[in-house]
Amino acid sequence: MKKKILVSMTLLAALLLGACSSQETKTTSKASSDNSKGETKVQKIIVGTGTQFPNVCFIDKNGKLTGYDVELVRKIDEKLPEYKFEFKTMDFSNLLISLETNKIDFIAHQMEVNEERQKKFLFNKEPYNIFPLDVTVKKDNNEINSIKDLKGKKVIVSATSNSAVFIEKYNKEHNAGIQIVYAGNGPDSTINQIKTGRADATITTPFAVDFLNKSVDAQEKVVGEPLLNSKVYFLLRKDETPLQKRIDEALIELKKEGVVSELSKKWLGADYTVNF
Repeated sequence: MKKKILVSMTLLAALLLGACSSQETKTTSKASSDNSKGETKVQKIIVGTGTQFPNVCFIDKNGKLTGYDVELVRKIDEKLPEYKFEFKTMDFSNLLISLETNKIDFIAHQMEVNEERQKKFLFNKEPYNIFPLDVTVKKDNNEINSIKDLKGKKVIVSATSNSAVFIEKYNKEHNAGIQIVYAGNGPDSTINQIKTGRADATITTPFAVDFLNKSVDAQEKVVGEPLLNSKVYFLLRKDETPLQKRIDEALIELKKEGVVSELSKKWLGADYTVNF
């Protein structure tokens, strides 16, 4: 009888221990599950931009990266808690290859749509401003008054830029006889070549001209009618549709809040978001 009681007590203890163990496992599992639900995974996003585009992306007198595109990206970042944006600066000509080789995740540098870019990359759907392009010359140049006066003239632009794409296409389609050269640094920069007469004109934006005239005495002026007013977007890789969607959602909110318009007025001198 004592033996039976002992066996029964042993079995009961085993059952109780198993039940406790099972309950502990369930509780631990639930706690892990709850913890994982409570955690917000933040994905780092590398944003490619430049430092040489006045009012858009440049280094200010305090050594800070700023400008319209830069500050807009920072505002978008504030709207997207699942992402953390970090800037990586480089020459404009290196941005597309850096995006293609996964060194950056999207480009913020006034990118307009063209066929070549559409084949390789993904634009977000919501434009964030209108990009005007104009013929620009030295202030004392009275020979060039429109794009038609550029025949036989030397026009300097940055390689792969909106300006370069436009003038290359125009030159080819109109057999315009324009001598296109590409900007470098220092004495080969657009500012120096226009100022010294080594180049006759460039294709750029009115807000860039205003900034350069005030900041470095570029001595430039815009002539003729605007060549085009292109909508500009952020440029991503083809597989970045989730990021594309979230950027567009944030942009729409910022537009409704008036933030995009205010940034345009502050950095570009006017509201270039009104003609969407």
